[in-house]
Amino acid sequence: MRAPIHRHTWIEYLALEEMSTVKHEFFDGEIYAMAGGSSPHSALKVAVVSELRTQLRGKACRVYDSDLRIRVMATGLGTYPDASVVCGELRYDPEPLRKQISAVNPSVLVEVLSDSTEAYDRGAKLDNYKRLPSLEEYVLVSHREALVEVFRRGAGDEWQRSEARSKSCIALESIGCEIDVDRLYEGIDLDAP
Repeated sequence: MRAPIHRHTWIEYLALEEMSTVKHEFFDGEIYAMAGGSSPHSALKVAVVSELRTQLRGKACRVYDSDLRIRVMATGLGTYPDASVVCGELRYDPEPLRKQISAVNPSVLVEVLSDSTEAYDRGAKLDNYKRLPSLEEYVLVSHREALVEVFRRGAGDEWQRSEARSKSCIALESIGCEIDVDRLYEGIDLDAP
């Protein structure tokens, strides 16, 4: 007979995060360590944040890197997307623990895919993110080829997918930005370890 799994509370998770030197994701009472990424993964995260920051200058939106935790209040997911954009005032989780804050109102979330996270980022994580009332667009950046996908919330909460490959751009309509695929992947060796 298997021993029962201990389900952690959100506050227990925040206490662990406060003491930890590694980031963890929280979902359904379980805590998962987040692994570091490859050099192309890291470079793509920086490229996305840099590109969005440049285009958002003077607008009421701010881009954040993977140090900003996002909490999906409807499902309890607590995670660190590769990039987040919040428009207007940053709103926080009502259950903070000291300085352990989590944002609850992103307009755009970006995940750079990896072999180990791709199925999750396209499936369960996307399903959780769709429960964020503020979320307008979810961006996936491929780790295999020059490809950017955007999932956009439409009328009646229907989500539409569009993509852009090399020699093209894709719009992030909710924040008035555009991603040039070739510029995003410029100088990044996707075959690097």
